[in-house]
Amino acid sequence: MTARSGRASSGTATVTPLPRPHAPAFPAAVFDPDLPALQRRIRLTAALPPPLQELLAQGRTDRRPRFGEDGFDGMIEQWFPPSGVTPAQAALARQTLEELSASVLAPADSDRLLGRILTLLSHFPVKGVSPEVERMMALDWADDLGEYPAWVIDAAARSWRRSRKWRPSIAEMRALCEDLCAPERALADRLQALADTAPGEAAASEPRALATGALRRMG
Repeated sequence: MTARSGRASSGTATVTPLPRPHAPAFPAAVFDPDLPALQRRIRLTAALPPPLQELLAQGRTDRRPRFGEDGFDGMIEQWFPPSGVTPAQAALARQTLEELSASVLAPADSDRLLGRILTLLSHFPVKGVSPEVERMMALDWADDLGEYPAWVIDAAARSWRRSRKWRPSIAEMRALCEDLCAPERALADRLQALADTAPGEAAASEPRALATGALRRMG
């Protein structure tokens, strides 16, 4: 499916082509990983189709304490979609989630990920570790960080280099990656909640135009 592009006619929004496997990972008009987390989320939300923006604004957020082995571990949020979500809206949420997952939240390429990890670890050399063992350790890192996008890995490595004096553990880097992509994953979770409210098959009878251009070009 191809979204409308080019110059918009009067009263018609200009949209970007839908992400393809060969397309850039981050549509520049929609997502900028260098922006602060709040601004990234605002831009992504503003790029959603109006029906989804309205549903996200109408949803309910519950906050409750979380407890771990050491007691209180902060607050967690759970978002609930509003009632009355139609099959077409659920299908639109599902399509948009697929686009988000295939671009902004797409896992890093394995070669790039391994190269980034090897480079990060080289800033914190360990004595007595052979190059072969170092590479095997990096493969473990790649396996444990493979779910994160390249921009998250890059940001986590940059943050650690600039703020720490010792080599990170895998658990520390995973925690940092989780924090860095929390806004985007939260948006994905809300889109998933909307998509799960109605069966996708029922959307076939709805106007196809509703699902055209899930990510709109930012002005």
